[in-house]
This record gives sequence, structure tokens and C-alpha cells, in this order.
Amino acid sequence: MIMNRSRVWTQSIIVMGFLVLCSLNVRAETARWNIDPDHSLIEFRVAHMVISKTSGRFLDYRGFVEMDVDARTIKAIEATINADSINTNHEKRDGHLRNADFLDVKQFPTITYTMKTAQKDGESYKVIGNLTLHGVTKEVPLTGTLNGITKDPWGNTRAGFTAEGKLNRKDFGMVWNKTLDTGGLVVGDDVHIHLDIECIKAK
Repeated sequence: MIMNRSRVWTQSIIVMGFLVLCSLNVRAETARWNIDPDHSLIEFRVAHMVISKTSGRFLDYRGFVEMDVDARTIKAIEATINADSINTNHEKRDGHLRNADFLDVKQFPTITYTMKTAQKDGESYKVIGNLTLHGVTKEVPLTGTLNGITKDPWGNTRAGFTAEGKLNRKDFGMVWNKTLDTGGLVVGDDVHIHLDIECIKAK
């Protein structure tokens, strides 16, 4: 009789443990979070004539993040940018950036980014993804943070991200430049990327 009770007790513990694990798996959810372009920013900065920096942004883009909120793990990131939507607040310069010297938007109308790996490092994330720009695909790392998750007044769940990165435009075949009398270059090679991204959880 004692052995039977012991066996029943052991089985009960196993069943309870299994149910706890199942409940944890149910709570763990990988959801899709769509970028809200009305509350996001894709910005870049490039050195100009060595002495200053010129900044610009893209105005037309879409994408999503797949994330397990409970585990704070990022499963996927994808984004597509309309290259023609570049805006540096200077019409003539924007026209030059759209032509064959730089983005060549007629031949390469979109810029895409697809995550390959994401690693959590404390409160930060180190993401490596394939950036396709000007017809060339190369890995570009980003370092970012999940700033928080909240509900808006209309019942949507929102998440905010900030990220930084850097690329060399020559790696993507954009080599146009001019030399100054002082020996410096009109346009720097390094492009610094800044992202402020707000996403809405898909329903």
C-alpha cells in the first residue's frame, strides 16, 4: 500500500511538472510586429567636405520584427525601403543621390534588409543581416535596444526599438567623389545609420 501511494505521488509530480512546462510554452509567443512608418525614422549621416556631416532619411518603407516578448528574443527582421524616397531636405542633392552616381533608383528601386542572426547582450541586441543596396548584398551589423512595450488608446500593442549601424558605401559600388583643393573628399565613405522604429503587434 505504501509503495502504491509513493508511486501515485511520483506520477502526480511528473504530471504537474509536465503541465507547468506546457503552460510556460503556451505563454511564450512569437508574434509579428509590423513597422509603423508614421512613428518611425530611418536616418543616415555622411561626412561632407571633411568638416561636417550631412544627414538624410527615407520616407517610404515597410517591414516587421518577429519577437518572443516573454523571452525577449528576436526571431526575424525584414525591411524594404523605397530608394526613391530619400530626402536630405535639398532637392538638387536628392536628385544626385537618386541617379547612377549613387542609388541609381531606376535600376535598383528597393533597398532590403533581412536578419541572419540576433544575439541578446544584456539590454542590447547585436543583429547581423543581409543588406541589399545598389544591387549588392553584404552583411551589415546593427546594435539596438528594445525600449519598451505598451498599449495605445485604440487597443494596439506597440513596441519601440532604437538601433545604430555603419556601412561603407564603396562596398556597395557607390564610388563617386571629388577631391577638394585641400586634399580631402567631398563625400565620406562611411554611412552612419540611425533607426527609431515603432511596431504594432499584428492581430
